Amino acid sequence: MDERAAPTSLNPADIQRAAEVLAALRDEVGKAVVGQRAVIDQTLIALVASGHVLIEGVPGVGKTLLARALAKALTLECNRVQFTPDLMPSDITGHSVLDTAAAGGALDLNAMRVHRGPVFTNLLLADEINRAPAKTQSALLEVMQEYQVTIEGQTLPLDKPFMVLATQNPLETEGTYPLPEAQLDRFLFKIEVDYPSLAEEAAIVQRSTLQQAGDQLPLAGVSPRLERRSVLSLQKMAAFVRVDERVVDYAVRITRATRAWNGLANGAGSRAAIALVRAARAAALLNARDFVTPDDVKQHALPALRHRVLLAPDAQLEGRRIDELLAALLDSVEAPRL
Repeated sequence: MDERAAPTSLNPADIQRAAEVLAALRDEVGKAVVGQRAVIDQTLIALVASGHVLIEGVPGVGKTLLARALAKALTLECNRVQFTPDLMPSDITGHSVLDTAAAGGALDLNAMRVHRGPVFTNLLLADEINRAPAKTQSALLEVMQEYQVTIEGQTLPLDKPFMVLATQNPLETEGTYPLPEAQLDRFLFKIEVDYPSLAEEAAIVQRSTLQQAGDQLPLAGVSPRLERRSVLSLQKMAAFVRVDERVVDYAVRITRATRAWNGLANGAGSRAAIALVRAARAAALLNARDFVTPDDVKQHALPALRHRVLLAPDAQLEGRRIDELLAALLDSVEAPRL
């Protein structure tokens, strides 16, 4: 698949080829990540939709492994940042330094050189993003929304594709800071990784200890499958997947229902409806279709909405969960019949 040959309309051969490429990428990631089929699919959908992903789970359930496996399966430039309480915004975006060579050894404040931070990449792995304070977390806001970085008044664009793949521990975990709402809204999906089943956990232990010393991630079997131009081509193809007006209306009605749903203090904004449509388009491409169905919207509503709404205090006291409330909301919104 060639970026320059990306079609402005889709034909069955293009759709089938795209689905095959994504299936191969899924299988490649699955060589490292045992089980978690839905999690892998949601991550691939976010990639095709040109969106960012927040992966949450308790320590040790494979969040970093998933991110590293995807990075290895893509022939893209990848940087990893371990977020810590003492991490500064400039450690992520970069900073200006005095270029004494350009100044001829003299002190010339106009001879400044920009030192680019790890954010200048295609795939940024932000590990344990909620272990850094809000000031550092917010350094990614401009990057995630506008695909650019401003350093000392100089605006520097990022190469595309660009994706932030962030992991975080639950807020109940010691030493974590909640992400600002504005930054949470920039993530297309919030994916929750749960404990594996008994059989999956046995397979994980077997794979991680067989002929392997120490705690190295089992990534040896993962091979590069998708290059930069192919990723861009898939993203362009997803933009031309057909979406009926009634499906768009369905996504908007779901989003608006969160603003008056019992148990939710804050509902989702318009960016949530946009995320639902973008994700549904990518999901259709993953399933070899050139059109979106209402099920594509409904099936991806939880990862698209769960980080954009807030539990009401009484619901928190009752021990209710956001996913439980959203599931009931989805059942109450009538889907269109196409």
